[in-house]
Amino acid sequence: MSIIEKLKWRYATKKFDTSKILSQEQLNTLKEAFNLTALSYGLQTLKLVVVEDKNKREQLVDHSYGQRQVADSSHLLVICIQNEINEEDVDNHFDIIKNIRQTPDEILDPFRDGLKSTIQNMTPNTKNNWATRQAYIVLGNLMTVCAVEQIDSCPMEGFVSEKVDKVLELDKYGLTSVLLFPVGYRADDDMFASLKKVRKPLSETIIEL
Repeated sequence: MSIIEKLKWRYATKKFDTSKILSQEQLNTLKEAFNLTALSYGLQTLKLVVVEDKNKREQLVDHSYGQRQVADSSHLLVICIQNEINEEDVDNHFDIIKNIRQTPDEILDPFRDGLKSTIQNMTPNTKNNWATRQAYIVLGNLMTVCAVEQIDSCPMEGFVSEKVDKVLELDKYGLTSVLLFPVGYRADDDMFASLKKVRKPLSETIIEL
């Protein structure tokens, strides 16, 4: 299939086949795709929590308004933001750049200092909103990669973050859950799988100047 055909094949899976599990190679592809997502300044202040544990996922159903996808999928991916974003994150980022590219400090330092200043001038709420927007960039990338690899998925905003964080003990990692992303294989009897895509025509959504 072409990329467009694969995007048409993709849908928000409502019912997963509980007997089918993603291979380790498929999971590695999704992990790499997460890590390769383009983010603001290249600063990676997000984490991806991969939840396979069925007991934990069953606990999350009630905190996801009864949506069974979190438990019935092959794996649950939880896109999280850091609770704190500070100068240490900037230093770690530029240390990685220096190590990989062998870029001298005299070139990196002005950019390092400029980003530190940007971070320092952000309020905690601004940092949170900024990081959350980055999470949605990750989600879009993962959705496309899943479509290309013909992995079924369901992007989810409908959950109680505080409850999910508690079950997964995310406070230990200094994280807050932002998005849930169950992945796996659609069930044969998921009625939504056969429904035609409903979209406006391109003439109504594209403006060419």
